[in-house]
Amino acid sequence: MATLTVLKFETTDGAEKARHVIEDLSKQNLITLHDAAIVTWPADKKKPKTEQLKSETDKGILSGAFWGMLFGLLFFVPILGLVVGATMGGMAGSMSDVGINDEFIRSVRSKVTPGTSALFLMTSDAVKDKVFEAMRQFNFEIIATNLSEEGEEKLREAFAEE
Repeated sequence: MATLTVLKFETTDGAEKARHVIEDLSKQNLITLHDAAIVTWPADKKKPKTEQLKSETDKGILSGAFWGMLFGLLFFVPILGLVVGATMGGMAGSMSDVGINDEFIRSVRSKVTPGTSALFLMTSDAVKDKVFEAMRQFNFEIIATNLSEEGEEKLREAFAEE
């Protein structure tokens, strides 16, 4: 089963730097990277820039429509108005099946703010100790996953250890 994880960085280039590490780990078969997206929010902008990441050979398991809908729910609904908001709300209900519920949306929306960036990863089959070791160089916060509460707590603890 694939896991959706959102990592928040305190800089606008943190997510991009971490993405390169995850892609390298994927090439080494230490994690399976199914799909990814980056949100970069420059401090002087009203809204973030979003980018779906997919290689030339791997189209990713999630469509551009999925990422567009997710980022619409997360960042653009207040701007788009009530009619679009109601439509997006209906779509949000269908996304709860994959762990994207109101709590997920609130958490990401409240933490990914101007001056930060976020890396959205759809992964599986991680060699956890190798991934943890490679990612420790970054200062990030795990703000959301679709893991069980127990699984998410173990993930947070692994990165909190010194």
